Amino acid sequence: MKEFKDKFMTQAKFSGMVEDVVKNSNGLTNYIDAVVVVCDEYDIEIETVNKLISRPLKDKIKYNAQQLNYVKKTSRGVLPL
Repeated sequence: MKEFKDKFMTQAKFSGMVEDVVKNSNGLTNYIDAVVVVCDEYDIEIETVNKLISRPLKDKIKYNAQQLNYVKKTSRGVLPL
C-alpha cells in the first residue's frame, strides 16, 4: 500500500518539495522557479499544477510575484499614511 501512495502527488508532498528546493538554493531560487523545477523533475505539466499548490504556498508565490513586479501589489490591510 505504501508503494501505491508514493506514486501519487499530494498537495503536502508537492509543497514540501517546493519548500526544499527554495531552502536548498540558499536564496537563489524563488517559489515561482521552484514550482517549475519540481514540475520538470517529476514530469508534471505546469498547466495542471494549480490543484497541487496549497494555500500557504500560493501566498508565498503571490508575494514573490509582487516583489518581482509580475502582479500588482495589493493594499488590503494597510492603512494609508
